[in-house]
Amino acid sequence: MCEASVYLLKDGREEFLLDSVDILEPQEGGKIYMRNLAGEQKVLTARIKGIRLVE
Repeated sequence: MCEASVYLLKDGREEFLLDSVDILEPQEGGKIYMRNLAGEQKVLTARIKGIRLVE
């Protein structure tokens, strides 16, 4: 299984949002839904700049 941490790039700085994310889905209206292994959920209006699964 592959989990990732999610960061929001805001004003040139990375802001931590959620760790151990296993679901990341686009939603209507430019929103992104994410859920981690603990069941925490977040929905935000954003666009994906990049994905790095191994770093």
